[in-house]
Amino acid sequence: MLPFHLAFHYLLYSLRSVKLHGVHSPFIFDLNNQVIRHDGHFAAYDTVESLRNELLQDSRELQVTDFGAGPKAGTKKTRQVREIAKTSAKPAKYGQLLFRIVNHFQPKVIFDLGTSLGITTCYQAEACKKAAVYTFEGCPNIAKVAQENFAKLGLKQVQTVIGNLDETLALQIEKVDKLDYVFFDGNHRYEPTMRYFKQCMEKHHEGSVFVIDDLYWSPEMKRAWEEIKKHPKVLQTVDLFYVGLVFFRTTQPKEDFTLYY
Repeated sequence: MLPFHLAFHYLLYSLRSVKLHGVHSPFIFDLNNQVIRHDGHFAAYDTVESLRNELLQDSRELQVTDFGAGPKAGTKKTRQVREIAKTSAKPAKYGQLLFRIVNHFQPKVIFDLGTSLGITTCYQAEACKKAAVYTFEGCPNIAKVAQENFAKLGLKQVQTVIGNLDETLALQIEKVDKLDYVFFDGNHRYEPTMRYFKQCMEKHHEGSVFVIDDLYWSPEMKRAWEEIKKHPKVLQTVDLFYVGLVFFRTTQPKEDFTLYY
């Protein structure tokens, strides 16, 4: 069951969302039809979900440092791998959505801000084997398990950047010419989210795709989403409740869409 604040926002989202027939932008119409609502099956789904099932049975204990949001940020505690897999990984529905987005746009450079055990990273990397994938994880012990998972799936193009995202992101941005695709799942507070967004904007281009995770996780994330939509270089956004898509296409009018998913 959803927490009350999420349930309330989901009700509002359901009331304002539209289905395919209500979309008049050709770009968003095609995206909705071919990517968001696509109901076909890819072999990568089975590969990654098999990995998830293994992790859900993994009783290894890790000393974990939390760099995320909330009162426990910065603290250390022991957690089992299976607990992390159960609570931190994106559900299959959204991992597979990210797979389809990457598969559709075929970005050359991918930034994945928030590795955890690497399940979501694997979905995105499986979708574009030729991409350079940089995934960011604060905790070295969690990163080690993620790297094992990348090796298990043969995802040699994934590079794990370990350390506090407040320090590692800017350094890595300097090393790339442009950012084609960014998944923001590194911190669920307003200030860090906006800072990471603005840093990544330095290397965005018209064809870039930014995906913002957990839009309504907290009042701070909702505030960040509203501010991102108002950014002068952001021209199209799609609210899918749990994730938001951001585009910069100057050939399309500035519009915000809320689509049922």
